[in-house]
Amino acid sequence: MKINRIKINRFRSIYETDQELNDFNVLVGQNNHGKTNFFEAINWFFNGYNRGETVDDIRHCDAGADAVEVEITFTGLQAGIEGINSAPKKTAMQRLFPDADEFVVRRSSTNEGGKRRELWDPQAEEWKNPMGADGTWGDLLPTLEYVHTKVRLSDVGGYKKASPISEMLSGVLAAIVETNPQYLEFKSKFEELFGHDESEVRVRLNEIGDKVQVYLQKQFPDGTTVRFDVQNPVFEDLLKNFGTEVDDGVVTSAEEKGDGMQRAIMLSIIQVYADYRRDNELAKKFIFLIDEAELHLHPTAQRALKKALQDISGQGEQVLVNTHSSVLVTDHSTDQQLFQVHKQDGKTTLDPIGESAKQKVVFQLLGGSPADLLLPRNFMIVEGRSDCTFLEEIIARFYPEQAAGIHVVFAGGDIDEQERTLHGVHKMLVPITTSANPIYKDRVVVLCDLPSETAHAQRKYEQFREGYPDLQESDQLFILPNHSIEEYYPEPWKKTAEQVAGMNGVKEKVNYAHEVGTSIDHAQLISHMPVIKEALDACFDRAFPAN
Repeated sequence: MKINRIKINRFRSIYETDQELNDFNVLVGQNNHGKTNFFEAINWFFNGYNRGETVDDIRHCDAGADAVEVEITFTGLQAGIEGINSAPKKTAMQRLFPDADEFVVRRSSTNEGGKRRELWDPQAEEWKNPMGADGTWGDLLPTLEYVHTKVRLSDVGGYKKASPISEMLSGVLAAIVETNPQYLEFKSKFEELFGHDESEVRVRLNEIGDKVQVYLQKQFPDGTTVRFDVQNPVFEDLLKNFGTEVDDGVVTSAEEKGDGMQRAIMLSIIQVYADYRRDNELAKKFIFLIDEAELHLHPTAQRALKKALQDISGQGEQVLVNTHSSVLVTDHSTDQQLFQVHKQDGKTTLDPIGESAKQKVVFQLLGGSPADLLLPRNFMIVEGRSDCTFLEEIIARFYPEQAAGIHVVFAGGDIDEQERTLHGVHKMLVPITTSANPIYKDRVVVLCDLPSETAHAQRKYEQFREGYPDLQESDQLFILPNHSIEEYYPEPWKKTAEQVAGMNGVKEKVNYAHEVGTSIDHAQLISHMPVIKEALDACFDRAFPAN
C-alpha cells in the first residue's frame, strides 16, 4: 500500500495543504520553511505524539481551537488486505471494503485528543472505528521508517536501542541465522543444558535455588519456592554486542567513521532490507522518510543515493526525501514528484514542481546568482586522458586568458578502443547538446583521433558523424590526422603506431602527455599541430563571453 493523497490541517507551520504523492517524492525549499514539518505530520499520523507532547505543542499558532488533522488516502487496499495475517481482521476488512482499492484514514485531535485514528466508512459516509482500537488494523498500513537528521549509527548499530534501522538489519540477519542448522542445533543444546532436570548444570542451579529458598522461607515461610530459569536465547539478545567494522584503509568500527559514512551505511541497510523483503516476497510495504537525504554526502554520492532510492521505490516501496541539493532535483523520472516548500506569514505551502519550473528551482538551490553556478564558458570534448592532459598543459602555458572558463573533458579509452571512446563522446554530448535547454549545442567543440582502418571502426565513426551532423556543418568537429595524439606530437616526441601500442597503459601515456605539454614551444604547436590550434580557436571563439 502507498500514500496516494495527504491532507494536513493546522500541524505546526502547515496551516493547510492537500497533495497527491508519487512513488518517489522530493521536497525542496529553504531552511525553516516547513519541509521537516511535513515529515513530522506523517510521523504523527503513524505514531502519534512524542513523549510528553500534547496537541498544543503541534497546533499552528494561528489555529486557535481548530482541530489538528492528518488525513491520508492509501491505494493498493485489496493487496494490503491479502497481506493481513489475522483471519478475523482480514474478513472484517473484506466485509467493510469488498471492492475498493483505496481507503482513507485520519488522525484528528477531535478524536480522543488525537490518540486514535479513524477510518472513513464510504457506506455510512462518516468517520468511525469499526474494529475498536486502531491497532487492530495496523497490519494493513505500510510501515513508516523515518530517518531524520538526528539519527546516528550509534543509535542503531549495536541494538542498544529499538530503532527502525536496527530492526531492519535484525530482520535480515535473523532470517539468515534462525534457519541455519547449526544455530538450530545450538538452541537444542542450550535447552538440553539448562532445561532438562537431569542436566548437571540444571542440577547445580536447582541446588543454589534450594539454598536461597532456605533463607527466604525464614522471612516468608508460606511455601515460598525459588527456581532459577535460563530462557532460550532470543536472536536479538545474541546481537547486543553486535558491531559493524568498516575498512576504508583504516579498520575501525562504523560508529567511529564520519557522519557521511555513517549515514551512507544506514541508507545502505535500508536498501538491503528492501531487497530482502522483495526476494522473500513479503507483502507488507514500507514508506521511507529521509530528512536532508544529501546530508554529509558528496554530489557523486548524492546521485548514487537517488538512484538507489529510486530502485527501492520501483520495487513497491514509497520514498519521500527533503533536500537542499540540486542533484536530487535535476534528473527526470516518470515516477517522481517534486514539491517546492514555501513559508509566508508563518504558513507553509507545498507546490508541485513541473518541468517548466524546475530550472528556476535549481537556480535558487545553487545560490540564485549566475556567478554561483560556475558554469563553463565552453566545453572541449576529447577522447582520452592523454589528450586531455596535453590540452590542459598547453592551455595553461599559452592561452591562460583566452581559456579562462573553458572546460576540457575526456570521454575515456584509447586507440585500441575506438568504439568505446566514440560511445563515451556520445554520452558526453547528450546532456550538453540535447537537453531541454541545450545552451552549449552551438558552442561545444569535439576533438577525435582518426579512426582505425578496420571496417568496424569506420562504420562506428560514420554513425557518430551522422548522429551529430550539426557538429560538421558548424565546424565543431575536429579530427586528428593520426590514430593517436602520440603519433601527432612533433619531433622529438612523435611516436610510431608500434611504439604507441607498446606503451604501458593509460598512466604512461598521461605522463608522456604531461612531459610533451610542458616542453613543447608555441611555434612547434602552431606549425606541427595545426588541428589542435584550430580546435582551440574554435572553442575560444564559440565560448560565452567572460563577463
